[in-house]
Amino acid sequence: MAGYFQVFLILLAVLAGTALLARRINIAPAILLMLAGITLAFTPGMPAFTLPPELVLLVVLPPLIYSASVAMSWREFRYNLRSISLLAVGSVIFTACLVAVATHYLIGLSWSVGFVLGAIVAPPDVVAPLAIARRLAIPRRILVVLEGEGLANDATALILYRFAVAAIATGSFSLPVAAGEFAIIVIGEIAFGIAVGWTMLRARHYARDPQVEITLSLITPYLAYWIPEHLGGSGVIATVACGLYVSWNGPLLIAAATRLQGIFFWDLVIYLTEGLLFLLTGFQLRHLYERSKAFPLEDILASTALVIAVIVIARFAWVFPAIFGPRWMSRSLRARDPAPPWQWAFIISFVGVRGAVSLAAALALPLTLASGAAFPERDLIQFVAFGVIFVTLVGLGLTLPRVVRRLGVAEAGRSEIVTEHSKEIAARREALSAALQQLDAITDDRELSEEVVKLLRARHEVRTSQLPPELDCDEYDASALGIELTRELIETERKFIHQMLRDGRITDETRRRIERDLDLEEASLANREYGEAPL
Repeated sequence: MAGYFQVFLILLAVLAGTALLARRINIAPAILLMLAGITLAFTPGMPAFTLPPELVLLVVLPPLIYSASVAMSWREFRYNLRSISLLAVGSVIFTACLVAVATHYLIGLSWSVGFVLGAIVAPPDVVAPLAIARRLAIPRRILVVLEGEGLANDATALILYRFAVAAIATGSFSLPVAAGEFAIIVIGEIAFGIAVGWTMLRARHYARDPQVEITLSLITPYLAYWIPEHLGGSGVIATVACGLYVSWNGPLLIAAATRLQGIFFWDLVIYLTEGLLFLLTGFQLRHLYERSKAFPLEDILASTALVIAVIVIARFAWVFPAIFGPRWMSRSLRARDPAPPWQWAFIISFVGVRGAVSLAAALALPLTLASGAAFPERDLIQFVAFGVIFVTLVGLGLTLPRVVRRLGVAEAGRSEIVTEHSKEIAARREALSAALQQLDAITDDRELSEEVVKLLRARHEVRTSQLPPELDCDEYDASALGIELTRELIETERKFIHQMLRDGRITDETRRRIERDLDLEEASLANREYGEAPL
């Protein structure tokens, strides 16, 4: 037990060091973490570690899906539901079928094994590509579509995966039965996820204690995921529905103290979970390498190259018709939602990283069938799955920034950010105006002293004066510079207060109160840059 704890501490140290290195050299942390995991796996003295598929599917996946769903806007998700559905359902099925056809005719896999492999490698990951894309100022609608696809496509792939594995185990498959079960699973999980979200939000509102509420928020994704998964579903759709419900209804039911503490808590949970997941994914190469000696290296490389080529071609072949085809056929759709630039479709097609869910599904393949025979081509499927993950992650992470720059997509994203900030400033002004009108109404209805009224009005005047005018690109740059300078001034105050404490001029309690105000102000600056969602 002590040895495993030491390995865990080593992984945490590598995670922190890799994150710092990635920031310094401006490379996506996921790439360096996976490479670090591979390096650690072959380090002398490092124990071999096989990633339990249950750890990914039952422990790691629920909070990742829930957190991403809460951060997602339900309104934007609903507006882009057609595009998200075409990718999360249509593209996954299309890719799985194309992989099955290619591997059956070109490398001789049986149809059922080909469909299993196709279901495993069909769903793009939600974590790695978005972590890369968000740093490149890509237009928000592209991010929403990619994130929505990443949230929902795991459900489609895992359900296909179970159908395909069951077909191999039983030797039979019925498309009408499978389609009916798929529809029942989707409808049932959506209803269950909403019910879990409704129940947990009311329980948290009743508790009114940040520690209890955060604990309930940590339980929520597992409750939404585990029960449908145990009953034969995927659990993914229920977790997504739960997260979207909390995202839309939570702001009025979650206390401010819980929001502040919950944001930092969940940021740490997701940071550690994602980082360790990529490290442990890299760790699996040693386990696969030791078993690869039974296979000709040429077969492994040829199969991996074939599958990578198929999934890349399949994504481009699906995305462009899915985006432009419906608009070409429907005049009302063209008028309501004009076609985006072809560069946007290219970026969506290009972002196709496979992640830990694909590896977990491959590792979860049973060793034997009900008849006692070995599961066909199990090792080859695992080799190919890891190769697809490695090549797509490293290839995308290193080439996506260059592709975005060449296509000029970042310029549209930067202009969009400026427009969004201008709308935010207008919304803040309107909210302050509404609050001031409420103050006038309160003053007329209640007997308030002039000192209290002056104090409240002064608060609004100060907050209103802090809002900048409408932003253009130059003013946006100036605003960013102002935020950075404000951080420097806050740090100066913090050092001065610390020196006053050491000189004995204030107590520790006074220092903590002042420091908390400074921390909240600095957190407010970070919120202006990134935005946060209530968990």
